[in-house]
Amino acid sequence: MPKNFTIKRNNIDKILNTHPFSYNPDDQEHLKEECGVFGIIGNSEAAAHTVLGLHALQHRGQEGAGIISCDTEKFYKHMAFGKVGDKFNKASIIKSLEGDSAIGHNRYSTSGGQKQIANIQPLFAEMGCGKMALAHNGNLTNAVTLRKQLIKTGSIFSTTMDSEVVIHLLATSKKGNVTDCLIDALTQVQGAYSMIALTPEAMIGVRDPHGVRPLMLGMLDGAYILCSETCALDIIAAEFVREIEPGEMVIIKDGEIQSLKPFEKAPSKFCIFEYVYFSRPDSIINDRSLYNARKNMGIELAKEMPVGADVVIPVPDSGVASAIGYSQQSGIPFELGIIRNHYVGRTFIEPTDSIRHLGVKLKHNANKPIIEGKKVILIDDSIVRGTTSRKIVDMVRAAGAKEVHMRISSPPTIGPCFYGVDTPTKDKLLASRMSVDDMAEYINADSLSFLSVDALYRAMGETKRNNDMPQYCDACFTDEYPIEVVDKNSNRAIEC
Repeated sequence: MPKNFTIKRNNIDKILNTHPFSYNPDDQEHLKEECGVFGIIGNSEAAAHTVLGLHALQHRGQEGAGIISCDTEKFYKHMAFGKVGDKFNKASIIKSLEGDSAIGHNRYSTSGGQKQIANIQPLFAEMGCGKMALAHNGNLTNAVTLRKQLIKTGSIFSTTMDSEVVIHLLATSKKGNVTDCLIDALTQVQGAYSMIALTPEAMIGVRDPHGVRPLMLGMLDGAYILCSETCALDIIAAEFVREIEPGEMVIIKDGEIQSLKPFEKAPSKFCIFEYVYFSRPDSIINDRSLYNARKNMGIELAKEMPVGADVVIPVPDSGVASAIGYSQQSGIPFELGIIRNHYVGRTFIEPTDSIRHLGVKLKHNANKPIIEGKKVILIDDSIVRGTTSRKIVDMVRAAGAKEVHMRISSPPTIGPCFYGVDTPTKDKLLASRMSVDDMAEYINADSLSFLSVDALYRAMGETKRNNDMPQYCDACFTDEYPIEVVDKNSNRAIEC
């Protein structure tokens, strides 16, 4: 793309409607990532690029989106419930977001969250240290405790987000400038955070010391970009520079970038479920292709849990890459035996009792000629509650399958996440209350097998999991939480 490339605002809608991967916001079987963040500084079309960046990160949050821009004197904002392509596709909206810097946020609230416009990020505040907009991906595990302390000392909260705790810690900091106040605030919080902050002079990016959530640095014609995944750089033809390191803070000002390491060093605990499901398969994290990692999971699954069958079928779209790997390793043909309807949204239809039994067919349909009379291996990335898996197995049986064997390209999900993922409580996780054999019976499969934890690590290029010092956060599979969860027993009314 030429260096003088600019985005014509009347072409944005066309770009927004050509998303290469589609995620189902009404999917109840998979865990939900809670946020995606994007920021750019030093570009005259900052708002337009932010819209496109957020669109590429739509899989990380589809409930709402917000953008705040700045022209060095004034901040401008637009917040809306719904998808980016539906709510930020008018030239008038983009034109209203003036300035050469902007940050944006995609939102997927926790199950206990409240649907109110104030809960859409980025947050904005005018404090003693200056004006700041803030976008946060992750979850603070001591936010409830800090919130109670701040309220006792006079703070007044207007949202139910843990991110607002950071704003109040900034406002009450005794440090002199914005950077020092932000460092002071973040030394008081625990948990996972990848944040982008915007001031009239600078854009700041920061990751928690364990680096649980991703944050990328890119460039476009001299403008710096911060975002959750590399796919957000690809959509605007930006160059990937590097990842922000765990515990690193970068300050981008006047076309220069300063790197600080202001926090106590901690072992890296990147979320392994980013590789299993959350991140887009065309993204690259830690120099590793998400697509190839998922294929490797399928390869390891075929080695560990082989089964005689006629066809390997992915549960679309999340099972596709692993199913290809399983097929290649096992020699069993890969086929698209289930077709997903990409045009079903939350508000498509309110089913009546007479058609409620159709259930999963609104989203998936069996490709009968591929399935009928065959022994089928179904590949999916995870089982959470099990209800959708059971419906899909029944659908494949109804299409004439002789046998249905379910293979899952990750270990059993036995623990909730406290670091930025919407997870059912432990008692709602099927694997936490049933054996694998009982789960197989529950979903009506002839057999069910999961990838082992060691095999998952092998798929990531490790020999096996180091039980003394695991390289990733894998708490959802092991119940071993690397960061203290201070508010574990609190009612999760605070969200990302």
